Amino acid sequence: GRLLDLVVHSLYSEREIFLRELVANAADATDRRRFEALTDGALALPEDAKIRINPDKEARLLTITDDGTGMSREELVSNLGTIARSGTRAFGEQLENAKPEDKPSLIGQFGVGFYAAFMVADKVEVTSRRAGSDEAWCWTSDGKGAYTLAPATREKAGTDIVLHIKEDADEFLDVWRLESIINKWADHISWPVTILKEDGETTANKGKAIWRRPKNEITEDELNDFYRHVSHNFDTPWSTLHWRAEGTIEFSSMLFIPGSRPFDFGQEQSRDSKVRLHVRRMFITDDATLLPSWLRFVVGVVDTEDLPLNVSREMLQATPVLARIRKAVTSKVMGELKSRAKNDAEGFEKFWENFGSVIKEGIWDDAEHRTELAGLARFRSSAVDGWTTLSDYVARMKPEQEAIYYLTGDNADIMAKSAQLEGFRARGLEVLLLSEPVDSFWPDRLSSFEGKTLRSITQGLEDLEKFALSNADALGEAADLEKLLPALKDALGEDVSEVRGTDRLVGSPVVLAASASGPDLQIQKLMRRSGQAMPETPPVLELNPRHPLVRDLAARAEAGQSVEILGRVLLDLARIRNHPARDAGVFRRRWYC
Repeated sequence: GRLLDLVVHSLYSEREIFLRELVANAADATDRRRFEALTDGALALPEDAKIRINPDKEARLLTITDDGTGMSREELVSNLGTIARSGTRAFGEQLENAKPEDKPSLIGQFGVGFYAAFMVADKVEVTSRRAGSDEAWCWTSDGKGAYTLAPATREKAGTDIVLHIKEDADEFLDVWRLESIINKWADHISWPVTILKEDGETTANKGKAIWRRPKNEITEDELNDFYRHVSHNFDTPWSTLHWRAEGTIEFSSMLFIPGSRPFDFGQEQSRDSKVRLHVRRMFITDDATLLPSWLRFVVGVVDTEDLPLNVSREMLQATPVLARIRKAVTSKVMGELKSRAKNDAEGFEKFWENFGSVIKEGIWDDAEHRTELAGLARFRSSAVDGWTTLSDYVARMKPEQEAIYYLTGDNADIMAKSAQLEGFRARGLEVLLLSEPVDSFWPDRLSSFEGKTLRSITQGLEDLEKFALSNADALGEAADLEKLLPALKDALGEDVSEVRGTDRLVGSPVVLAASASGPDLQIQKLMRRSGQAMPETPPVLELNPRHPLVRDLAARAEAGQSVEILGRVLLDLARIRNHPARDAGVFRRRWYC
């Protein structure tokens, strides 16, 4: 009684699990009879062998029937009437106090799935006839610690389980609810599962675990249909990975990389992978994180025979087996991405447009695969059209160049016109244009690629001094900023942390740069946009000493005139370059004034 109470109230998080457990038992019994019939023809299954579910709302009964091997009187006592041969109290204490790594052995020794029926039933009747026997027996219990066993009649071998449904479990007498449970938990078991309706029986499961079939027996239409079933998408997969792993670990898998970006992709609350884990065709969970979060767009199924589960089969134990499966599945997907990137450049670029932003999360948070992912990554560039890679960038670098330069922002097309690029273009230096939020973070983790440091062009501009301007004479004479710089700093006050001259501007008068002691300007924008509290770090205002506006302002400062109004105009101009949408109105108002 104490153990049954533990099963009913503690083991399962959802009451619907009872149906999965009973259907799984029925499927096992049917498989067992089929196996026994190989050596004893008298035990052969009927041609229409199936698992039947019959809801009766008026009588408040739910019946699950199978054509399996059935149970004799002794087997009913052993399998249903004896939960723990060493005593229920000792077993209950052992189960409650067992370590996680010990529980699988307990479950293997003492099956408890059947007793989940008492979550929804206040009485359970099991009528069973053993294949090869003429006798049938009925086991009955109210789940309070006792049972009765009596002779019964059953026309054929198999088992009927009749649940007297509780008052608060009416939902499990509705056909649509039963269908949804079967579709979720037992859609791919090998035996048909039918539900009796007023107009006849309807099959509730597909019964096609196509991931267990050889590749040459599966049509393209079947693959596409299964992909749409597991992904809830309407496109066709960009890539299909179907294989069986054998050796120290054995599992079958069928994974799909979508051909297009799902309409709600990026809006999900969880970043976890949702690849479905099955054990012997039976769905267990889609929360097994079989793939890292940066591959969460991959959908499909992994099916294994022997994976230790907890007592409810709803959660996984932290075992080396699961870790090896995760590693193997991740390696398989990585191998496919590398192959497609090498042999199908155009197709891979389309994939990258869909899911590249997610892949780059792995460069940030996965040390094991960081370098591999960086090699796969595609970027826009100031020097070439279309996509490029870090390896291609390195191959185009100047001989004396030591860093891979990049600029972060919100839009690659706008960034290509940024004043930040002028000095680099004038020196023939290529800059990668990184336009996604994650791009503000992963370069610091990657640090370098093929021996070249990654460096943002908004910081560390001393590099430009190493490269000569291609048209320095045409840029005009540089103004003396000795008096202008302190005058502008006084006029702008706390709006800037520093005012300084720069060599990186060619056609623009001003640009904003990040303070050496603060985060990059794009990171500051992202943090504020996400609503996170972040102290304002005033930017550095950099002036182009060769620009006519700056030369005129320098002359005003030299003559002792005020530079505040024009200085504010230049600051707003720099802000527009950094926040084009947000600050355009501010600039126009100041300019007209």
